[in-house]
Amino acid sequence: MSMVEIKALGYGKGLIKGEALVTHEPITFNNGVDPTTGNVIEVGHHLKGQNITGKILVFPVGKGSSGGSYVIYDLADRGLAPAAIINTRGDTVIVTGCVMGKIPFMHRCDKDPVETIATGDMVEIEPEKGIIRVYKK
Repeated sequence: MSMVEIKALGYGKGLIKGEALVTHEPITFNNGVDPTTGNVIEVGHHLKGQNITGKILVFPVGKGSSGGSYVIYDLADRGLAPAAIINTRGDTVIVTGCVMGKIPFMHRCDKDPVETIATGDMVEIEPEKGIIRVYKK
């Protein structure tokens, strides 16, 4: 199993490990993710029907209204949030939701995470150190 290391800016503490769920498409949490199940419900989205709970969710950027921050918080409050979120670039909706829900978050990576990480890869992040380790499947 090969390992790739990515340097990034991070929010959160500790060592977070999990299986990656990756999409090249932006994600909207407001009406795009069901806060009672953690399932992606956005019509036509690549991840429609997938569950994000406990995953290291990797996508380029968020989209949609500021209500998405509250959906992310609601997911965290219900124990249905991703273990962490990695974006190519953070936006205010995703970052605010992660801060409110205490979900580790990484962005501004030295390698494009959407191109470097694949669904099913095992990922470790250390937000305080700005390190993402990807163990290729």
